[in-house]
Amino acid sequence: MGKIIAITGASSGIGLAAALKLADNGWTVYAGSRNVERDREQYGDRRNLHFVEMEVTDPASLDAAFRHIEAAHGLLDVLFCNAGFGYLRALGQAEHADIEHVFDTNVYGVMHTIRAGLPLLRKAGAGYIIATTSVGGLVGQPFNEIYCASKFAVEGLIESMATYYKPVFNIDLTLLEPGAIATNFNNTVLSHVQQTGGILDDEYRQMITRYIETFQARNTAPQTAESVAEVVWDLLHMETKPLRIRTSEAAEAFCKFKVEQDPTGLDGMLNTRKLHLRL
Repeated sequence: MGKIIAITGASSGIGLAAALKLADNGWTVYAGSRNVERDREQYGDRRNLHFVEMEVTDPASLDAAFRHIEAAHGLLDVLFCNAGFGYLRALGQAEHADIEHVFDTNVYGVMHTIRAGLPLLRKAGAGYIIATTSVGGLVGQPFNEIYCASKFAVEGLIESMATYYKPVFNIDLTLLEPGAIATNFNNTVLSHVQQTGGILDDEYRQMITRYIETFQARNTAPQTAESVAEVVWDLLHMETKPLRIRTSEAAEAFCKFKVEQDPTGLDGMLNTRKLHLRL
């Protein structure tokens, strides 16, 4: 029997593609969803695929999901923190509630998920945590400062935990860093702009319009979610897990000035571990 994985944000996009790939290859997959009945109806013929409610902004929802996994298996091999969403507004335009919502999902949601899943990962004896960030977690981009700030925060969280999770808990951690993906993610971001007044007629208008036009022109053939799922599959079978990995050549090229000295992030992290823990 394959190993056991829990994936948040698994009702669409990267999370769903990874869930289907792993279930079809014998893994037992607990796919986090906010629309469990719909997803069970659509994918109920898939063996090994179990949709469960995992609302990452609600610790009680996560605790219930992991209690269910514990009752069925007693442990968890892999935790894939994938839930998140984008946000396109300048800080000077953003509503306070929107800023909180981005951080509640993209940052606190990852923290809540790891806190809830860690006891089961420790019971496995050799666990693995993957967290989806973005090239926006390495490179700040215009009018994405709130989204990028949330992904930078997750990068710092996972990089810090990686300095001791392996020697203390035998748990590896990897940051999954996609660029533009052919999913509903980017459409949802642009739809949110339209639903909240469109491109506002203010001092940012000309530059935001230029940004959107340039983004769409540069990303006419974005990476598919299925392609990212293949990267996840490869990660699961690597003996030495990278701290961070870009999921396409385009993503790699976009981040080259940030990562060319330490592309996997392992050298810097291991140096920090040695400096602080003498390990």
